[in-house]
Amino acid sequence: MKVYSGANIRNVAMVGHGHAGKTSLVSAMLYTAGATQRLGRVDDGSTTTDYDDEEIARQMSISTGSAVVEWGGTKINILDTPGFSMFVHEAKMDLPVVDAAIVVVDGVAGVEVVTQRVWNYCEEYKTPRLIVVNRMDRDRADAARVLESLTAAFGRDVIPIELPIGAEKSLSGVIDLVRMKAYTYEMGGNGKGKETEIPANLKEQAQEAHERLVELVAEGDDKLMEKFFEAGTLGEEDLVPALHNAIREDKIFPVIFSSGLGNIGADRIMDFIVDYTPAPSEHEWVQGEVASSGNGDAPKRHETDEEPVSIYVFKTVSDAFAGRISYFKVFSGVLKNDATLQNFSKGTQEKLSHISVMQGKTAVPINELHAGDIGAVAKLKDTLTGDTLGDKSAPIQYPRVKLPEPAITFAIEPKSRADEDKLGPGLHKLMEEDAMLRFFRDPQTKEFLIAGTGQQHIEVTVSKLKKRYNTQVNLKAPKVPYRETIRGKADVQGRHKKQTGGHGQYGDCKIKMEPLPRGGEFEFVNDIFGGSIPKNFIPAVEKGIKDAAARGYLAGFPVVDFRVVLYDGSYHDVDSNDLSFQMAGRIAFKKAMEIAKPTLLEPIMNVEITVPDDFAGSIMGDLNSRRGRIQGMDNKAGNTIVKAEVPMAEMLTYGVELTSMTQGRGSFNMEMHHYDVVPGQLQEKIIEKAKSERGEVKEEEE
Repeated sequence: MKVYSGANIRNVAMVGHGHAGKTSLVSAMLYTAGATQRLGRVDDGSTTTDYDDEEIARQMSISTGSAVVEWGGTKINILDTPGFSMFVHEAKMDLPVVDAAIVVVDGVAGVEVVTQRVWNYCEEYKTPRLIVVNRMDRDRADAARVLESLTAAFGRDVIPIELPIGAEKSLSGVIDLVRMKAYTYEMGGNGKGKETEIPANLKEQAQEAHERLVELVAEGDDKLMEKFFEAGTLGEEDLVPALHNAIREDKIFPVIFSSGLGNIGADRIMDFIVDYTPAPSEHEWVQGEVASSGNGDAPKRHETDEEPVSIYVFKTVSDAFAGRISYFKVFSGVLKNDATLQNFSKGTQEKLSHISVMQGKTAVPINELHAGDIGAVAKLKDTLTGDTLGDKSAPIQYPRVKLPEPAITFAIEPKSRADEDKLGPGLHKLMEEDAMLRFFRDPQTKEFLIAGTGQQHIEVTVSKLKKRYNTQVNLKAPKVPYRETIRGKADVQGRHKKQTGGHGQYGDCKIKMEPLPRGGEFEFVNDIFGGSIPKNFIPAVEKGIKDAAARGYLAGFPVVDFRVVLYDGSYHDVDSNDLSFQMAGRIAFKKAMEIAKPTLLEPIMNVEITVPDDFAGSIMGDLNSRRGRIQGMDNKAGNTIVKAEVPMAEMLTYGVELTSMTQGRGSFNMEMHHYDVVPGQLQEKIIEKAKSERGEVKEEEE
């Protein structure tokens, strides 16, 4: 592949709601540009960017796919991102390395839940946007209705720079409102539009749309505004650069129309990317992070070849044959094949042998990559997603993408001993390529847990474990990590006395127990005066109490948020030892719990749910039935955002139920907030269940 400089590179991410046709559109662009020999289709698994077995089987993008087209002397790096809410974090992780986002919207559905979410991501990263209304050949596709939906969601800066010719099955082309030319296509053809005059029946509509566009572009520039008032319009020579600048500065969000499956408009999309989206070299600079020492200003790099080389790894893939593949962007300098760079995140050196450009799953070798370009390299030792590498003499660290915590957790257990040995290594490889996947052991319940964005995310992970690493597992709902605490006070004595011939055992302590505020955990106060218990035995009393608290009192859950004051006791010169005072501490703890009104605590989650307005009422009712407390509501672009506090026990299967309630259009995330007392009527059931489970465990052990 030819080597390109930053001025002739465009990096774009295809983002949008699932099933808007992003992958089909990428296939149409590749075919039209001659990068592939046939028009790939999602239905038959022949697209370039959806090549994983899971993606082909489910007919949906699960992770970002990379592709390259050469068009009009420009190299376009395309990142095809997933559009389903459980995998949309991939889109957020790609935005720091692209120069524009192509927001793909369905010609029938218009703005959907994930459209809004990726738009917010783009605003967070100040990413210029071009909107493509795709699938305009579908029944009930309606350009006017979709434009209305877009302006309602994103404001008056959304403006068409194209109009479709025909609609639904009669879609035959598009009108370019900048150059005021029409382009007609053959459905399913080679994607090269034939330039013609604007059809007579659309001339008036096109002229009105052109004038609106010219007016909006002129608004942002005083010189152009003067020219516009003098001449009443703007020529193409003024309009094209002005539109380019307005898009780069996020002042205008242009809309164009296409059909990926029918290969209508793909050439125009590539023309617009080349003409109107910014080149990497147009960025003022890329901001690094302040050094961990906090000394000095945050370093900056211009995206030019003249700066020291630096690259940022934005994606990692575990390949069965090539090993770990790292996808990166060259933010500065020129990266040459076989370069040795410093990993500033890990403090190690890496040799980048055989750098390449990824065309789907195919690595195309390249000798060098210039500032602004995107590439990949296999078999780096220590480098993972989010790491920065570069010239050792010019350190810089680019900021990592901040992602929310996973929304759902399952207990995971291997089906056999052989699976047990492979589970950890397999999951850790999958975690390298999926930043939203977690695998850990709950110290309280002793279960292995796997956490992700939703049930489908976890199911995909389990399927990959089986196919890639031949590891089979069972999933089950995790145990809720309840805790126990006290609501009253107690003043008790714990005495341990045992005589078995020779040395006996003797420990005696008096303690006061009282509750602490929520989150206070455990506090031990030594209030012994006069040596009633020698100093060296006092830590043993504390240890005995801690051990007993960890085992629980009501149902075997840890006891928290209490203070113990050790104020008196007695000892025996010969029979007292550490073990005796530990036992005395345990006895005192159990006696105190009997008196101090023990109760159960449950984890309460902060939950944020986004649903179309039509479903808001049923979501609120459902949350109330789950003992949820609504904390607030917000409306944005036809969606209702509900914030609530809900017990974890009521949220274990929420992902599946939300999908069912909202026809797959709702999404949620949640994080741990605090512990609160379990209502009395539920406590008895939880205690009874916990005791029966512990009884079963004892029987199994015996």
